[in-house]
Amino acid sequence: MTVLVLVIAFLLLLALSVPIAVAIATASVLTMLFTIAPGPALTTVAQQMTAGINSFVLLAIPFFILSGQLMGQGGIARRLIDFAKVVVGRFPGGLAFVNVLACMFFGAISGSAVAATSAIGGFMIPVMSKEGYDNRFSTAVTVTSATTGLLIPPSNVLIVYSLASGGVSIAALFVAGYIPGILVGLGLMAVCSLVALRKKYPLVERRGLIEGLKCFLKAVPSLFLVVIVIGGIIAGVFTATEASAVAVLYSFLLSVVIYREVKIRDIPSILLKTVEVTSIVMLLIGASKAMSWILSYENIPQTISSGLIGLTESKIVILLLINLILLAVGTFMDITPAILIFTPIFLPVVTRLGLTPLHFGIIIVLNLCIGLCTPPVGSVLFVGCGIGNTTISRVTRFLLPFFVVMILVLFLVTYIPDLSLWLPRILGLL
Repeated sequence: MTVLVLVIAFLLLLALSVPIAVAIATASVLTMLFTIAPGPALTTVAQQMTAGINSFVLLAIPFFILSGQLMGQGGIARRLIDFAKVVVGRFPGGLAFVNVLACMFFGAISGSAVAATSAIGGFMIPVMSKEGYDNRFSTAVTVTSATTGLLIPPSNVLIVYSLASGGVSIAALFVAGYIPGILVGLGLMAVCSLVALRKKYPLVERRGLIEGLKCFLKAVPSLFLVVIVIGGIIAGVFTATEASAVAVLYSFLLSVVIYREVKIRDIPSILLKTVEVTSIVMLLIGASKAMSWILSYENIPQTISSGLIGLTESKIVILLLINLILLAVGTFMDITPAILIFTPIFLPVVTRLGLTPLHFGIIIVLNLCIGLCTPPVGSVLFVGCGIGNTTISRVTRFLLPFFVVMILVLFLVTYIPDLSLWLPRILGLL
């Protein structure tokens, strides 16, 4: 009865276009009122929401968001695009390759798929259209490749998973995301190459050695942010939360002092945007924590775990079912609440199958990244279509081959644990 009320209330609120954080919190309150404890319903939900965001680890999120905002307005995207042209511009479909690589670079720096879509797509989609690329194809390339930044660190959603899983090492999660993120990027490039050969899209004009070296040197300071953050965490110089503050300081110096593309008068608006984004994320985390508490109170994770294990003893089949469920969830729920709600449900199942929480973290994030590109509520898809001046229905056909590649990589990561665990293991993080 509890699950029935929770699910019906949540889906009904979503159907009424209620913001997802409000829908989660309201569904949680209604469930408490009608099935668990009517008296302290509001108090209990409020306490759980407060407890959900009362974590030192989460302090890293607003700092990384601020760093991404500074980078996004500091001319970083243009320099990364120029560097990507030097690296992959001469391949078939060169501009599509540049789009993918630039999104990977910028996503890794900003930690945000939406920021990568806005910053890179805002420049690359018009340029690709001018060079004869189909606008719908350009949008599909940007939307899918922007999600790689959620796997390639620093990544806010990996920090959220660390919280939801009960404290998996953020450093290990950051390192574990590299190979899967790069595999997704390479897979997207393969699709771009096939489409470019079939459509005979033009190559990027070759650049001389001196000009290429200049582009590289201009991009190095931006890329060095990743080295500072990840290198410092792995070396034990600072924690992930401290690293986020270092990222803000470095981004400020780069954007304001060195590149001088962010003026002091721009800082208040950047801070305001950071507060807006942080507020949305924290509200999602708090509301999702309340819903997770209700599920835990009713022993739903244990029931689902027993049900899946009792359904079949095949590890392959159970992991396939979990992935299919998460792929379906990703079509109507944003990645942050999905991680917070479904991690406690499926983590007991996969640990009984022998998977480590670290490995499952990469699986669930990669899985839900696909949902960011899918209708009806894919946030990255909406942003990409807005920038590309097109509609979801027109872009969907062009997204399908990219989805196939992303799902293929998802299953490789699921069934080959070393794709996620090898790098953390050799770096001594396991």
